[in-house]
Amino acid sequence: MAGVGVLRGNRGFRRLFVARAVSFLGDSLGLVALLLYVEGVTGAALAVALLLLAGDFTPGLFGAFAGVVGDRIDLRKVMVGCDLAQGVLVVVMAVALPPLPVLLVLVAVRSLVAQVFQASSRSAVPALVNDRDLETANSTLGAGTYGLEAIGPLVAAVLFLVLDVRGILLIDAATFFVSAVLLMGLPSLPPSNEHSGTSVLRNARDGLSYIWKTKTVRVIGLGFFAVVAFNGVDDVAMVFLAKDELHGGDSAAATLYAGVGIGLVVGYALLTRYASRFAMPVLLIAGLAISSLGNLLTGLAWAIWAALALQTIRGVGIAALDVAINTHLQRVVPPAMLGRVFGNLYGAIGLAAGISYVFGGLLLEHTNARVTFIAAGVGGLLATAATAIALRVQARR
Repeated sequence: MAGVGVLRGNRGFRRLFVARAVSFLGDSLGLVALLLYVEGVTGAALAVALLLLAGDFTPGLFGAFAGVVGDRIDLRKVMVGCDLAQGVLVVVMAVALPPLPVLLVLVAVRSLVAQVFQASSRSAVPALVNDRDLETANSTLGAGTYGLEAIGPLVAAVLFLVLDVRGILLIDAATFFVSAVLLMGLPSLPPSNEHSGTSVLRNARDGLSYIWKTKTVRVIGLGFFAVVAFNGVDDVAMVFLAKDELHGGDSAAATLYAGVGIGLVVGYALLTRYASRFAMPVLLIAGLAISSLGNLLTGLAWAIWAALALQTIRGVGIAALDVAINTHLQRVVPPAMLGRVFGNLYGAIGLAAGISYVFGGLLLEHTNARVTFIAAGVGGLLATAATAIALRVQARR
């Protein structure tokens, strides 16, 4: 397969792939452990929601600064430092098992560090592989990270047979230290000299200015934000759809949550082979549309197995969206600006997810899960159509 060829022929990319896969698997284990810990200690749904918001929403508030680090400092040093910092923070959580307010602060700080790492790791890919291999490299990276992240809850379920929350968090911490060791073997990935003598605040402001003035990047960012703001509510609504509308139990709800993960694995596997056959803007629009349509049709599902199939298709769309956005931006954005673009973009996506949790939750409270899924899908499709039209107009100009 093409993905295997990229891994076999590129030692640096292979190290990045393994490092990210290991740390993402550990991170998914840690999230499950923390969710169960918070639910067990507080018994409050609000506390669980606050934990998710601390991890998803908080980094978005600092997205403008997350990418500045990688644009100013050697990317290898940034990634190693971020992994070490995350490992230490998780060790503190494991040893202390602190009360909720302290835990939320620790989770928020770790998420900020993770945001810096993600922006830097995405910026590193074009420096490690040939341009012709970018689609395959991004697909392979997605399969090895989000694919393993998808099976994390299953691994956690097995580990809980022999370990407690503290033990699983320590395993999570160990994966960050292993990842740091692997990343130390990368070649040096120094920044350009563009930022010498300029302040961090000026760099952050320049990043925001670049995104706003570069119309194609702005359109992609706004479209991605809008689709996530509509569709992110599926994380909240899924359990209610499974139990209330489809009359399933806990196992049925867990199965539906696995649907997107299955779709991601399938999608990335297909894209490692076929992504290079598509223009990235076309693949991006397809990803936005399929992911939105998956939620809309899930709201109309008549059985658990039908909802699972539709969520799996949604996962394929998300994989296409991820590969298309990363590859397109890696090609069109100047290397000296790439970290800030990724930092701002994925920081904004965290904000969009938080907005979706809040307003989608209100819609869910006043209607039901079917209406919420259908509304999310329709809104996402309208945002997709607007993005497609704007990109087409921009291409003509």
